[in-house]
Amino acid sequence: MFSGLTVSLLRRTAALALIALAAPCLHAQDKTPPLAGVAHIAIRVRSLDASVAFYNNLGYEEAFSLKGKDGKVSESFIKINDHQFIELYPADPTNPKTSHIGFLHVCFEGDDLEAIYEDYVAHGLTPNKVRKAGAGNLLFTMHGPIDANGEPQNMEYTQYEPGSLHTNDQGKHLGEDRVADSIYTVAIALRDPAAGRDFYLNQLSFKSIAGDPMFLHMPGNSGQEIELTTAESLGPKARFTLRSSSLGKAARMLHKHEIKVIKSKDTLTISDPDGNQIMIRE
Repeated sequence: MFSGLTVSLLRRTAALALIALAAPCLHAQDKTPPLAGVAHIAIRVRSLDASVAFYNNLGYEEAFSLKGKDGKVSESFIKINDHQFIELYPADPTNPKTSHIGFLHVCFEGDDLEAIYEDYVAHGLTPNKVRKAGAGNLLFTMHGPIDANGEPQNMEYTQYEPGSLHTNDQGKHLGEDRVADSIYTVAIALRDPAAGRDFYLNQLSFKSIAGDPMFLHMPGNSGQEIELTTAESLGPKARFTLRSSSLGKAARMLHKHEIKVIKSKDTLTISDPDGNQIMIRE
């Protein structure tokens, strides 16, 4: 016969064993689904023609465009690689909602958008439901920290789908003379970068980088980053970093097209026609 104390100890030991066995499963359930990287950066520009020509000089091609009800191009998709684009939106000075120039949003790619959506809901966030967007991909949006314009940051997430404009363009519009092959870092200007950092770390499972408290790695293995900065230092403009396989080749291309370059030891910095900043690193 076991004493009451012995029975109590046996029950406690069994309970702890069950918790230990369940812990890996619980941890797996709590793990935030990874992001595949930056899908696109959206920028509103004064002149769509001038901006498209600028990116053409960098070796990038327009993969496709979308038109509004008036038949005019409402969005141009500049292809960086098969998974990354610059989306250019023309400004409309007559419409207060679409008159400001500069950074609009960054869109993150996910391999399982429903899983990311459900994870965010489980963390108490309120993303809009996953839907199919105009280009044929899955999409959901969400409000983030207060941005440089004093509005909640517009955050987008997408999953490329078979038959979409993006998927159908794979392997196409990839010029051999692109100054860089991928988007590596995107800057996001916020009214309160410290609060924004807390949001990205604790709500979205981004990871801090030693020595660079305002640079954060995306969850997953893309190696890509976001940079959180102040509204005063960047304002409404876009800033992002492109990764190049040859900085020397990139410099020669920029010189050929008479694009003004600020050179440092490992970075070439240029500006688009609207003053948005593009950094190129090897």
